[in-house]
Amino acid sequence: MTQAFKALEGLCRLLILSAFLLLSASVLLQVFARTFLPTAPVWTEELTRFCLIYIGALGAGLALRSGDMVNVDLLCESLPGRWPWILRLVSAVLTALFSAALLASAWQYTRVGVRQTAPSLGWRMDFLHASMLVLFVALGLWALMRIFEMLTGRHDGRPIPVSEDL
Repeated sequence: MTQAFKALEGLCRLLILSAFLLLSASVLLQVFARTFLPTAPVWTEELTRFCLIYIGALGAGLALRSGDMVNVDLLCESLPGRWPWILRLVSAVLTALFSAALLASAWQYTRVGVRQTAPSLGWRMDFLHASMLVLFVALGLWALMRIFEMLTGRHDGRPIPVSEDL
């Protein structure tokens, strides 16, 4: 199971890198066109927004794993005994439950996009709306992994710093 999540983490990182490189190329093209050409392509701004949305959707699960999400460690970690561990477990369970509960709505939102197109790119909007599915699936999977690791004693549920990931 750990190998599968390492593969998923690698895939998420690769897709985030791809989206970031596409975003960078789009912004550079926009800046170049506005500076040196008579007109600039309109679609670069829309593509940049799409890339940012996917970076956020793909990165949410990784942020949960590395501790880059907003935490209330000051309160939780100051509690005595096993309470911090219990609160981390409850938090992971709630994250998984909310992610699962929102999947049906994310699917409906994605399906609505089939009938819409992006104004300047002309792409079907379900490709963009699917980012919500990606977000909730990724976040739910990482929360389930944290629950599994905590219940099996492999990890105490604290965020894993990026240096340990490598």
